[in-house]
Amino acid sequence: MRVSFPGLGLDLQIGQVAFKIGSFEIYWYAVVITLGLVLAVLYTYRRAKLFGVNSDKLLDVIFWGFFGGVIGARLYYVAYSWDMFKDDPLRILNFRTGGMAIYGGIIGALLVGVTACKLKKMRVLPVLDLAGMGFLIGQSLGRWGNFFNQEAFGANTSLPWGMYSQNTHDYLQLHAANLADLGVTVDPTMPVHPCFLYESLWCALGLLLLHLYTKHRKFDGEMFLFYIGWYGAGRFVIEGLRTDSLMIGRIRISQLLAALCVIATAVIWLVVRSKIKSSHQEGYLTPVGMTEVGRLEAQTAQNKKQQEKEKAASQDSGETDISPTGETAEQAEAEAAKDAQPVEAEELGIIEEE
Repeated sequence: MRVSFPGLGLDLQIGQVAFKIGSFEIYWYAVVITLGLVLAVLYTYRRAKLFGVNSDKLLDVIFWGFFGGVIGARLYYVAYSWDMFKDDPLRILNFRTGGMAIYGGIIGALLVGVTACKLKKMRVLPVLDLAGMGFLIGQSLGRWGNFFNQEAFGANTSLPWGMYSQNTHDYLQLHAANLADLGVTVDPTMPVHPCFLYESLWCALGLLLLHLYTKHRKFDGEMFLFYIGWYGAGRFVIEGLRTDSLMIGRIRISQLLAALCVIATAVIWLVVRSKIKSSHQEGYLTPVGMTEVGRLEAQTAQNKKQQEKEKAASQDSGETDISPTGETAEQAEAEAAKDAQPVEAEELGIIEEE
């Protein structure tokens, strides 16, 4: 497939299939989503300590949240595009060529992820903070799957980065009349807005800002609120440019949800910050990852992992790990466990239960 950016003098040849394993085709759409997931997992895993989150339990939550997100994204898309699937329902199971709705993915991931948090006896809000940044990574990379499928583009533009392909031509030609009813006039032979690129860059910028803001957050859940508000604001604008929006009558569903997300985020943030400001209690709503208990808990978990690595290394070398007091590693660990600070924190009902 030939894709050109006339204003930039770029002319690219791309395909939907990345590679084959025997006769089974692996699509670029699946590749970039998988890459986004891997990077999101690595990032959130390494930052879990800053949020007072058990990183091992976090991996379990991410695992289940991912499947919830995939199913939610597909069901959301199918629900609002039923005409495409009603004659061949088995097409619903073909994820490789696209047809995913990000809002459905977020809803599905949250429902399953929060349930997993409850079952694992984890604090939900710090996990959501990490999830927000993970979502931004996944969305920033995942949007490039739309590029390889040549979808998620907008109306005509004369900007230098306007994009043209046979797919954009055919789609606009087929839907010109419907778009005209919505007040959008298109010329299939002209370049279009690469909306996938706009959203990818918007999410990348949001990730950078949230990353820098991490140590300045005022309450657990604030980072997730900022994610919802940031993404909603960008999506509201970008969705207004698109020509393939899911619709209810003349209303763009994603644009409506984006506006509601921005409003809800602003209201909740103002209410919580007002409570913090008016409170006379020291440390009121301070994020657990920034409290002494949270830091001690995270440090203890890190020390435990280090001890396990050292123990495994000594066993592999055939040596017995003896402490300066003559205790074996197992005996020293047992004594250390009795005095570990998280036990005191657990008595206060603050830290996660194992």
